[in-house]
Amino acid sequence: MPSTKTLPLVKDSERLESRLKEIPAVPGVYLMRDESDRILYIGKSKKLRNRVRSYFRESQNLSPRIAMMVQQVREIEFIATDTEAEALALEANLVKQHQPYFNVLLKDDKKYPYLCITWSEEYPRIFITRKRRAGSAKDRYYGPYVDTGALRSTLHLIKRIFPLRQRPQPLFKDRPCLNYDIGRCVGVCQGLTSPEEYRKIIQKVAMIFQGRTEELLNILQPQMEEAAEDLNFETAARLRDQIKGLQSLSAGQKVSLPDDTVSRDAIALAADSQHACIQLFQIRAGQLVGRLGFMAEIPPQPRAGTGAPPLQSGGEELSQLSLASPPSLGEERGGVEAGAILQRVLEEHYQNVESVEIPSEISVQYELPEGEILADWLSNRKGRKVTILTPQRQTKAELIEMVERNAEYELARMQRLSDRNSQAMEDLAEILDLPEVPRRIEGYDISHIQGSDAVASRVVFIDGLPANQHYRHYKIKNPEIKSGHSDDFASLAEVIGRRFRGLKEEETGKMEDGFSDLEESAEISNLSSVSHTISDKPDLIMIDGGKGQLSAVVAVLREMNLLEELRVVSLAKQREEIFLPGESLPLQTNSEQPGVQLLRRVRDEAHRFAVSFHRDRRSERMKRSRLDEIPGLGHHRQKQLLAHFRSIDYLRLATPEQLAEVSGIGPRLAQQIYDYFHP
Repeated sequence: MPSTKTLPLVKDSERLESRLKEIPAVPGVYLMRDESDRILYIGKSKKLRNRVRSYFRESQNLSPRIAMMVQQVREIEFIATDTEAEALALEANLVKQHQPYFNVLLKDDKKYPYLCITWSEEYPRIFITRKRRAGSAKDRYYGPYVDTGALRSTLHLIKRIFPLRQRPQPLFKDRPCLNYDIGRCVGVCQGLTSPEEYRKIIQKVAMIFQGRTEELLNILQPQMEEAAEDLNFETAARLRDQIKGLQSLSAGQKVSLPDDTVSRDAIALAADSQHACIQLFQIRAGQLVGRLGFMAEIPPQPRAGTGAPPLQSGGEELSQLSLASPPSLGEERGGVEAGAILQRVLEEHYQNVESVEIPSEISVQYELPEGEILADWLSNRKGRKVTILTPQRQTKAELIEMVERNAEYELARMQRLSDRNSQAMEDLAEILDLPEVPRRIEGYDISHIQGSDAVASRVVFIDGLPANQHYRHYKIKNPEIKSGHSDDFASLAEVIGRRFRGLKEEETGKMEDGFSDLEESAEISNLSSVSHTISDKPDLIMIDGGKGQLSAVVAVLREMNLLEELRVVSLAKQREEIFLPGESLPLQTNSEQPGVQLLRRVRDEAHRFAVSFHRDRRSERMKRSRLDEIPGLGHHRQKQLLAHFRSIDYLRLATPEQLAEVSGIGPRLAQQIYDYFHP
């Protein structure tokens, strides 16, 4: 049969010109595909035809990365939109879905924390988290904040200024705790305040993290004066204390600018050939109210003829955002344009904030490739004109220099951490005589109490850093391991067998049996979005234990004919001794060597992860042990009872009528439960 393989568009001028004529000069999004129909790149433009044509002009000075991409383009698709703002939103959705290789990825490595307000709940909670979950659209995340200590200090002070819920669960069933008596809480646990009134308090807190502290002070001051005039001195005193607390909060902010009439954000980056650190300073009323941080990972430059290699996460969980890089606009950093990186960070950031948080002015380090589209979109969202400028002199330029300097400090810190991890992996490879540095290290540990609630953990370190998305819990299924009879050797053998079963059948696409325990891991989120296969073969397996534990693992690997493919060692706790298979004596090492310290970090993390899961299982079992003895009370109804009464003690005190109020518990079963606790 004749070949249907098409030439790249740059080598087929007739087809290229025909395709370009089909693209209209309207706003929209374009998608470039290679010979295997894989999307290489997604971009947007207010004039599609002009933008796409610019990639194929001989006079166009393309960056090396984009020039490499253009050589692989076989097909161009486009989606026309009515406005530039629609094109911006559509592009963001498409890159989240497809993650094209030639778009630089923004990393979400849980490095910087967020502050979350759960508006989806009747009584919203406020907490700090490093995971931005795609849960309810009503929940709001502020950040990511670079200064973790300042964020915690701010939240601590806010909880002293405003009466907020202090505990995730009520301390008592029928009365509030001491926080209510001293004015630190409004009695949320006992419903002593309405959801509407509590939300008003939370809204004031949200204004602080929106940079609207001055606006909040202007609201509270008249309220205090009005309360004093009405002789309501208790309310006036409370408002006075809140005003003083907010003023002290503002006084602790670092920078003061002479122009306090305009709210502005300033963004700059520092980059090397692999990473870009971005800093966003939020200035409101002349003061710096927030400093946010972002990190972009720049993929390596593909070699000619190799196509686009698959992306590697490097041990960090990557977000679904990517940073587009149109041709020849702005200064380049590692083959990727700085202006394009700044643009995508701003687009992603402002998509996740409320319109009131958008400043009137945005100062950028480099000119943005699609600055007009972004400015129009922000202006429409805010309802007022938003200006994006690249300052060249005076105060605004000095502000950008300060932001860039902070980005350089953060990049240097990240490079030092990377160098330390590289040194540790090289040292470990030398200690163990490995052919290459161990990029992926898996650590295993067992946790139980005299055999009861026996569990195992697997932790993964990639490039010397914890890769939480690959962590796993295992419940030990061996029927001989039970309360009063423990066997760590058999438990480790079972877990290793489940982890690597079917490794030889990798080509068939089978999933390894260990991953059938995904439902057992309550601490791992968003697992459905991560594809795990047995091709994630570790460079090194570390067992927490001595010669006995190592021998048990070696035996099962030998039985599976995998001992030659997998390198395994054990690390004993007492003297930090490293044992190798077949060796009776430990290696001669120094416990302070970088490689040994890396193994210790893996061992300690595996131990922590196993113990936490064991405690959860034991706590759950102890909760349910007495309820299991009640006939007709299954697992689901036990959960409903405990969710309603919070503890066995409260449940034991309940009357049959109160028990019958629980969904699924009828009068007859309620009487049985009552009789059990009151024989």
